[in-house]
Amino acid sequence: QVQLVESGGGLVQAGGSLRLSCVASRSIFGIKSMGWHRQAPGKQRELVAGFTNDGSTNYADSVKGRFTISRDNAKNTVYLQMNSLKVEDTAVYSCNGRWYAVTFWGQGTQVTVSS
Repeated sequence: QVQLVESGGGLVQAGGSLRLSCVASRSIFGIKSMGWHRQAPGKQRELVAGFTNDGSTNYADSVKGRFTISRDNAKNTVYLQMNSLKVEDTAVYSCNGRWYAVTFWGQGTQVTVSS
C-alpha cells in the first residue's frame, strides 16, 4: 500500500501561481511513472503533467509552458509548479504513481482560479 497526499491547492487570481506537492508514504526513488491529473466538474480526468517510464516528461498542451513537474526523491515528493494560472485551470488535482504494476492515487487538492 502507498499513500499519496497532495497539498498546496487553494484560491488564486488569474495570472497567479501555486505549487502543489505530493508526498508518498513509500520511497519514490526509481519510480518513474508518476504524475499529476486534474478533474473539473462535468469533465473527464485528464493528464496534466507526468514522468514517463523512460525518465522524460510530458504535459497537456493546455498547460505546456506554464506548468512544471519536478521531484525530490529524498523527500518522497513530486511537485507541480503552476504559473500564469487561468480560470480554466480550476479543478481537483491529484497525483499518482505506479509501484510494482499497481497505480496509487491521492485524494486530490482543489485549485480554484478566479477572474
